[in-house]
Amino acid sequence: MHIAWIGKKSPFCGNVTYGREITNALLERGYRVTFLHFATDEDSSDDHVGYEEVSLPFIFKSQILIIPSFSSARRLAEVLAELKPDLVHASLSLSPLDFKLPEICHELGIPIVATFHPAFDRKRRNLTSGTQHFTYQLYAPRLANYDRVIVFSRIQQELLVKLGVPPNRVVVIPNGVDVYRYTPGPPAIKQEFRASQIYVYQGRLAIEKNVESMLKGWKLANMGPDNKLLIVGSGPLEMALKTAYGKDDSVIWLGFVADEQRRIEILQGADAFILPSLIEGLSLSLLEAMACGAACIATDAGADGEVLENGAGIVIDTQRVAQQLQTIFPLLRNHPEMISLLGSKARQRVLDRYTLSKNITQLENLYAQMVPSKARYSVPQQVGKL
Repeated sequence: MHIAWIGKKSPFCGNVTYGREITNALLERGYRVTFLHFATDEDSSDDHVGYEEVSLPFIFKSQILIIPSFSSARRLAEVLAELKPDLVHASLSLSPLDFKLPEICHELGIPIVATFHPAFDRKRRNLTSGTQHFTYQLYAPRLANYDRVIVFSRIQQELLVKLGVPPNRVVVIPNGVDVYRYTPGPPAIKQEFRASQIYVYQGRLAIEKNVESMLKGWKLANMGPDNKLLIVGSGPLEMALKTAYGKDDSVIWLGFVADEQRRIEILQGADAFILPSLIEGLSLSLLEAMACGAACIATDAGADGEVLENGAGIVIDTQRVAQQLQTIFPLLRNHPEMISLLGSKARQRVLDRYTLSKNITQLENLYAQMVPSKARYSVPQQVGKL
């Protein structure tokens, strides 16, 4: 089966990781993949061996938004007409072209699947979550034109159905982690940072990630010089946060870490992983930390509370994050047996629900339903129900 994948390769974000992991896994299972993305010809690279690559013109792109050039839709239609793929899978990147994709594909007689990534907080407890809810309201009528829409959690599914997307078109296929790469290992970084315990945040330094509340909680908890908080990531708030908290020697600013093996080593050395977001989808960083056996603390924004439900981690409210962490941090410091138990449960939850292998198998089943003539096995009746 030939899959035309429309996704992102830069700048780095969760959507980039999603596209890399899925397309590489599809290649390993024998699919032909053509990767279409917004880039100049100079931006194209050979870091993904095994698929064809097509650049689409753009005016602007960031981690959040892509503005295509006026010729992008025509270029895309021409490429698809020439390639004649069996199916198009669009990992949506919040672009005006998202609204035209179904029309382009249907005119060519090609079925189209979309993965819808935007973070959310169904309770709309703050301005950020209210703004993100507007994104769902804006997209819902357009998503109804896709043949299938993949989301990461049943909460997200319920929200889109409530906003008018037909229930039979919304499929739940959670994010998945390669549990052979992301696995518990030697905590070598503890010696590197001279720490008895290491706590990790990994993600963008942006308003919606609520990192400042986590830093306030760390400061209020007075964890002592032997315990370190590692900040892995960069973003628009980086300089402001460093100015406010950079004098604290127990906070280590690592910036964006491009090397995946280094990120794995950091997570393997983490006693605990914190995700204080105001809005989320289903955080791949959280799943990676869980797979490495870290005790995980996350807000109940998006699907992260669902991931950690029933004791797989500590779920906190998006309100008063600093005060909640002020209590939790010393509790973990003083009770390492709790860290060990939570880490074990986190790893098991990933093995039960969120492996990359299961993710790809569900995706294969969906493709087989949509293009049964190219299915390599009998087509199942349902896909993605949790």
